[in-house]
This record gives sequence, structure tokens and C-alpha cells, in this order.
Amino acid sequence: MERANNLSIFFSSSNFNEYKIQFSIFLMSTVLTYVFKYRWNQRNVKGPKSWPFIGVLIELLMNYHRMHDWLTEYFVESKTFKIPLPFKTLTYIAEPANVEHVLKTNFHNYPKGEAFHACMEELFGDGIFNSDGEIWKQQRKTSSFEFASRNLRNFSTIVFRDHALILSGILHQASICGKEIDMQELFLRMTLDSICKVGFGVEIGTLSHELPDNRFAKACEDATSTITYRFINPLWRLEKFFNVGSEALLVQSIQVIDEFTYSLIHERKAELQGAKSTDNNGNNVKHDIMSRFIELSENADTSLTDKSLRDVIINFVLAGRDTTASTLSWFIYMIILNPNVAERIYNELIIFQENQANEVTVYDPEEPKSFTERLAIFASLLNYDSLGRLSYLHATITETLRLYPALPQDPKEVLEDDVLPDGTKVRAGEQVVYSSYAMGRMVYNWGPYATSFNPDRWFNKEGLCQSASPFKFTAFQAGPRTCLGKDSAYLQMKMTLAILCRFFNFHLIPDYPVEYKMTTTLNMKHGLKLSITARQS
Repeated sequence: MERANNLSIFFSSSNFNEYKIQFSIFLMSTVLTYVFKYRWNQRNVKGPKSWPFIGVLIELLMNYHRMHDWLTEYFVESKTFKIPLPFKTLTYIAEPANVEHVLKTNFHNYPKGEAFHACMEELFGDGIFNSDGEIWKQQRKTSSFEFASRNLRNFSTIVFRDHALILSGILHQASICGKEIDMQELFLRMTLDSICKVGFGVEIGTLSHELPDNRFAKACEDATSTITYRFINPLWRLEKFFNVGSEALLVQSIQVIDEFTYSLIHERKAELQGAKSTDNNGNNVKHDIMSRFIELSENADTSLTDKSLRDVIINFVLAGRDTTASTLSWFIYMIILNPNVAERIYNELIIFQENQANEVTVYDPEEPKSFTERLAIFASLLNYDSLGRLSYLHATITETLRLYPALPQDPKEVLEDDVLPDGTKVRAGEQVVYSSYAMGRMVYNWGPYATSFNPDRWFNKEGLCQSASPFKFTAFQAGPRTCLGKDSAYLQMKMTLAILCRFFNFHLIPDYPVEYKMTTTLNMKHGLKLSITARQS
């Protein structure tokens, strides 16, 4: 009884309050000591300094809108550094030897990985850009065969030329009316129409003077923005479970994408089964990628499911649309900032036109023609082989990709503990990320004028256009996963830009903000608002 009374007195007295204060001070001191020691041990750590438990999440979120430039600033200090985050650690690399190790030498230890697949699954499914192992190998084998097809190349050339002419007609009308246009939006519409024609064999008609709204295009943009944010949002699975925020928008976007895609798959299968389109020998003459995959799978007795076809086509459509439109937009921006480059391209095109016209005797250069006729005649000179003669245009596109790669960074998962060539240790379950955006700006990769836009860097002493190591110029990846659509992308870009640079001048709206948007591809956040003038000669 007496003991109970003593305890009661103790807990009701000021002694207990003092005890609480002392314990709080002790606890706070312990925490502060741990945090100070943790930060002190990082004083010589390269890259952003992290905090206990949350790593560099706060600094990353504060810089998310400019993440590629934020990373570039750290790459100036170190070719390799780590970014600890809740539940995972990222190792960022910009040294070509490290990139080669990841993309080629020890390729099998650095797949896309389960974390990447989970983030991308709703949109890309098990398509070639989101798969590993046997699924990836089979798609890669079939796709490489198709992209090497002369029929697909010839079909693509016609499609790219036709849509470049449609775009030119819109620009010509804008120049007459003095109308400002968003060049990036037009490029996105053009590449979407083009890739849907090449991929699905259908005209969806988003590129027209009326610029109609398109639910599929809007859904693709919303979906890519959401899955990009997943990579730094540790709570995205929780948001997905409760179907809130951007995850709710993703569900709606995927529904629109699936409705559009599956309807086309069913329509195309019905056409092929009914043999509605045949040549004189009774063979199907569909050249689009979806038809070819359907035919090849049936011939091999391994018919693809509708879901598999959906994944295959969506991967090619989204990759072909966004990456090409992004590069075209940055190209126009670069030649506006560098008018001497624009003039050299124009002069190359004039000489090209004269040489080609003399070879094929298309028309009398002295005969007056309307703008539309001159444009059509010039476009008729452009094909896969003739475009190969435009070396300065090719170099300017490549220089644009060096500084503004369509895929600014690419993560790989680490399967087993490994040591990179520079001695950096990486552990199983972590991710290694190479930053193409930062690599193109590093002095240790490109010399003292790395940040300067200079197409001449792509010519050797003999004046011939040359390539660089794919592990230094990583715009199209490298190793076994080298982009299969590289030649197709250059074909469409050269076709489009040859016509545009020959017949138009571009003028940026004064004080217009040009910055990138954080999506999987390096799109411009506010578009690219321009005024247009048509060249009169």
C-alpha cells in the first residue's frame, strides 16, 4: 500500500515532468547525433547528399521539373554517383566505358527488370520496350526481320512523304494568314498519323487544318506522364490501389488506348481472314506492321493473342510518335537559335535539288510554278537513297540528338552484385541509369565545346559524315537493345526537314519559354510557338 502511494506521488510530482524532459532531450540528442554522423560521413561522397531513411527524395522532388539538368550538374563533378531513395538506390553513369559494360559487356546482368516492367506495364504491357528474356528475344527477332524489309521501307517512305506534304500545306496557310502555330503539336500529330498508318494501316487524320481533338493522342500523353512520375513516387502503388490522383487518370487513359487498339486489331484480322486486299496472285498486300505480325504468327502456327498484338503495336506507335516528334521540335528550335546552320541546310537543299532535277529531268527550272507545285516537285525528288546525300542535314539531326536525346535517361536493374569498370560497386536489386542528356554535355565525352551546337563535329578531316561510339552517343541505345527503328526515324526526320527547311523560315515568338517536360521522352513543356514565312525561291 505504501509502495503504491509512493509511486502515485512520484508520477504526480514534478519529478515525472523532469523525467519526460530529460528523456526527450536524450532522444533528440541521439537522433541529431545520428543525423550529424550520417551527414558527416557523406562529406566526401560524390553526388547529392542524402538523409537517413528518405535519401535524396526531397532534393529530387524539388528539382523534378528540371531533373535532367539537375543530374547534369552532378555529372560535371563526377562521372558516376549514387542517388539513394526510399526502397531503392540508383547509380547514375555517364562514362562510356561504364555504359558499354551495362549495355553490352555484361548485358544479361542489366535487364529492364521487374521494377521497370511494373511501372510501365499498363501502357506497354509485354512489348519489346518493356520485356526481357525469351519474350524480348522473340519480339526482337521478328521485329528486326520486319524493319529490314524493303517493302516496309518503301511503304514508310511514301507515308512519311505524304504526311510531310500535309504538314507543309498547313504551314503555308499559316504563313499566308500570319497565324502563329505550335510546331511541336503539329509534329506530334504528323508522327501519330504516320506511325498509325505504318503500324496499323489506318488514317486517323489528326493532322489537318482543323486540328481535331483526338482521344487516343490525349490518352497517350496523359499515360506517359503518369508512368514517368511513378519512377520517383514511392506511393504510386498506394494511389493505384485507391484509384486516386494521377493513377485514376491513368486508368481512364489506358481504357481509351485499349478501345482504340483492340478495335483496329479486330478489324484488321477480319480483313486478312476475308482476303479483301490481294494482289494478282491472291496474296495479301498489307504492308503495315500489325498485318505483318498477324501473318507471320499464323504462318508459324504461333498465333499471337489480341493482347500480345496490342502490346507489340503500342510499343512501336508510342516510340515512333513521341521520339521523332521530340527530335523534330528541338531541331527547329536549334536552327532558329543558329541561323547560320539553317542557311547551310538551305544551301545544301538547293544544290541537291539542282543535281537531282538534272538527273531525273523532272521539270524546267526556268518555268514558273506555284508554291504548291514547287513543293510537290521537290518532294518527288526525295526517297530513301537520295536523302542519303544530305550529309549536313543528317549531321544537324544527329547534333540535335546529342544535346536533346529523345530518351534522356534509361534505367537498368542489377540482377547480381557487380563492379563497373571505374570501380563503382552495384548491388543486386538496385538500378543503374545512364543519362543520354547529361552525356551529351560532358567535356570529358565531347571536348571543351560540348555544350555548343555544332553539326560540323560530325565530319572528319576529309569532309565525310562520321558516326561516334554508340556508348558515347546513346540516343539510340547500344548493344543488343540498339533501336531497331533508327533508320526509319532518320528517314522520316530527313524527309520532313528537307521539305520544311527548303520552303519555310521559322521565327520563335519573343520571350516564349522553351523547356522540357518530365515524361519518358524529351517533349517541350509549353510546346514550340512559332510564326512562319514561306521562302519565295
